[in-house]
Amino acid sequence: MIRRLEKDGPKQPSLARVPVAGLLFILCLLLLRLPFSSPVPSGWARTPPSSPPSTGYLILGFGDSLMAGYGLDPGMGFVPRLESALRAEGLAVTVINAGVSGDTTSAGRARLSWVLDGLARKPDLVLLELGANDALRGIDPRITRANLDAMLSLLAKRGLRVLLVGMRAPPNLGPEYRQAFDRIYPELAARHRTCFYPFFLEGVAARPSLNQADGLHPNARGVEEIVRRIVPAVRQALIQGCPGEGHSGITSHPPPSEEGRERPGLSSGQSDR
Repeated sequence: MIRRLEKDGPKQPSLARVPVAGLLFILCLLLLRLPFSSPVPSGWARTPPSSPPSTGYLILGFGDSLMAGYGLDPGMGFVPRLESALRAEGLAVTVINAGVSGDTTSAGRARLSWVLDGLARKPDLVLLELGANDALRGIDPRITRANLDAMLSLLAKRGLRVLLVGMRAPPNLGPEYRQAFDRIYPELAARHRTCFYPFFLEGVAARPSLNQADGLHPNARGVEEIVRRIVPAVRQALIQGCPGEGHSGITSHPPPSEEGRERPGLSSGQSDR
């Protein structure tokens, strides 16, 4: 059993920095939170998965509630839908769900080695999706960067191919925080020369019809949209690797660092369209 005791920083943005309209955002945050002193939740995190098939591709989905399928019926979360989509293309693929709701990058870093050691064989691809809870809690981006950097280094040391899945900070934390956070992912992808998908919630963030009532987690329709968009990147990373093997950037999206440019993050107030 792993216990997450680290103190990453403030668990939520200061109320002095959040407008009244942002209070609902803070309340939604409580739905994602798991106390750091709590044991890792039951399910995948407590019991290693059953032995994967000896043939075909094996993908490890390592992340938080977005990977775990929070609030969705069995079979409707990101991992099973991704597996179904890849199999529909004729690929013999098994995707393992190593998502834990509430995980920060610190919690993920603490359990990554344990997860890898619990697999019957090395995965052909690791989807690394963490950081949303860091942003929601206002954790110092330097901590988030250090944790992701360490996880990417560990995965590289083990000879594993990675698709780093990016996240964006909510705009109500201010432009300085948002720019510092958002630039973490493209910069680490370039540094580690790993495959990169810029934003997990692309096309889904801040669209009520594609999200659950909390406004943060995708509903079944939202998951289908996420899968539809990310499948080409996963397929390429799995079969071909990144352009020029070891080169970052499966897509050509620029780093979200331009001043004055509004881009949808975890909760941007963008209307459904």
